[in-house]
Amino acid sequence: MSNIEPHALGAEAFFDEVQSFEFWFGAVEGYLTDRPFGHSSDTVDVALDDVRRDRLITTLCNYCVGETAALEGSSGLVRLAPNRNAKIFMATQVVDEARHLEVFLARLKDLGVDDAEAEIQRRANPLLLDFKDSLLELVDAGEWSSAVFAQNVILETMEFTVFRAHERTADPITAEVLRGVISDERRHFGFGENDIGRRVAQDPDLRSRLKDLRTRFDAMVVGVFDDAVGELALTGEGAPDLSRDYMDAVSRLGLGQ
Repeated sequence: MSNIEPHALGAEAFFDEVQSFEFWFGAVEGYLTDRPFGHSSDTVDVALDDVRRDRLITTLCNYCVGETAALEGSSGLVRLAPNRNAKIFMATQVVDEARHLEVFLARLKDLGVDDAEAEIQRRANPLLLDFKDSLLELVDAGEWSSAVFAQNVILETMEFTVFRAHERTADPITAEVLRGVISDERRHFGFGENDIGRRVAQDPDLRSRLKDLRTRFDAMVVGVFDDAVGELALTGEGAPDLSRDYMDAVSRLGLGQ
């Protein structure tokens, strides 16, 4: 990564810098080096009781669904991206999402899951599967702004909130894996908010369309989130506030109620 302060640059140079592979290399180096499966070999695993292990497996299976949705969505969005910087950023996101999926699958294997695909199919939240299908429908329809809003704003905000809460209570290996993933999610929803924010400011009709889309996704998002909080047994101060993070994200884009 260069030593340039990106925010000191003009708009075009800013996007050249922060949406580049060079910037991505610098951003991920610290938490990818010597962590082939998302954690250091020095991190000590701990024994989990049966209930906690089962809850973690269910949670990781649903994380795999979300990461698969983002992986497939990002790969399609490379083709739809309106300019070269957006294409390059989406290419880096494809790599990120593939790595997230890989490290979550590796953690499932650590926990004794021999057939991850069958386990994911058995444990996946139907609402999350519906969200995945809806996201990919937007990509297949060539709807760049709607798909980026669904993926890089709604999905990434939800994942960031849940992962951050989970990391605080997780076993050492899962916590280390999540810290690396969380760092990526910040970049992903930063891109989404920036891209959609600029487009909404230029196109009042887009604001209306995205408000309608948000209404369509609200019930799915809340249902998925509530299920994740239940599986993680997060209560009181440990419970993440999706409603706050979600409303903050859509309000920044002028898409609140």
